[in-house]
Amino acid sequence: MNLEDPTQIDPADPDGYLAEATQAYRNWGRWGEDDVLGTLNFIDDAARARAAALVASGRSLSLSQPFDMDGPQKGWRRRTNPVHTMLDTGTDAERGNQGFPHGIGGADDVIAMPLQCSTQWDGLGHIFDRGFAWNGRRAGDVVTSDGDLVTGIEHTAAEITGRGVLLDMGVHLRPETGELEDGYAITADDIESCIRAQGATSAVGTGDILLVRTGRYARARREGWGEYAGGPAPGLSVTTAGWLHRTEVAAVATDTWGFEVRPNEFDVAFQPLHQIAIPNIGLTIGEMWDLDELADACRGAGRWEFLLVAPPLRITGAVGSPVNPIAVF
Repeated sequence: MNLEDPTQIDPADPDGYLAEATQAYRNWGRWGEDDVLGTLNFIDDAARARAAALVASGRSLSLSQPFDMDGPQKGWRRRTNPVHTMLDTGTDAERGNQGFPHGIGGADDVIAMPLQCSTQWDGLGHIFDRGFAWNGRRAGDVVTSDGDLVTGIEHTAAEITGRGVLLDMGVHLRPETGELEDGYAITADDIESCIRAQGATSAVGTGDILLVRTGRYARARREGWGEYAGGPAPGLSVTTAGWLHRTEVAAVATDTWGFEVRPNEFDVAFQPLHQIAIPNIGLTIGEMWDLDELADACRGAGRWEFLLVAPPLRITGAVGSPVNPIAVF
């Protein structure tokens, strides 16, 4: 079977496809038996230095969606939108009931939220393949009720800074709207076509952080959340796993809830590209990023590469993390 040919997918046989693909693209042992970073190993100090050299004007953009109660979550798998609560307010200060001396007052607050409710990274402990986690470890030995004891997101806190590359697949494939339709599976040929069209600054290679704009978030902002969280969406085809493996990207992020196309490309399946990419390739995946302003900035600057600084929160044992990615031109 040609794993990269979408026409050779048997929609009735996800198990057969996954059995071949997970073996073909497996990076277990590539960075040693104790590895906790996976493809983030491709970002070395030299790669960060090259990325820093891309900064010219100093313009910076946040690629994060808002973290508030007006978010996309609807309760699936107990995921909710952030709940922000004030502990101290200006009203308390005005009334002098905070107990501080000489007229000083203050405000304080707390937030409660799932770690993957808005713009976020999927860590290596987030997805398993038939009972195994990244690098061939038993899933139950990695993630327990105490959290991810091996590949917790805290290990990546200083790693995710490097050359970002944006591919505006929405505009490239649908120039009239700038938005791919739900259910569109982006193929490796689509990706290569976009790179050729955008030019040399969108070439993707070892250690790069690839951002893929589909236009799905722009549609959600215009029409309302609807089924944005978990419903139909454009996204990467499962057949892009070979391209992602071969290109040696460090991480990939999209403007969709699920990174890959939904519905998935098999009759009965749930996130098969996740199953290949995270526990087998060792790929860190970002979801629900806001790439619209970035696309305009890249187009205006005439380049699709930039310094990207996107560390997770240093949450011990977490399998994912909120993030406020910053692109700097």
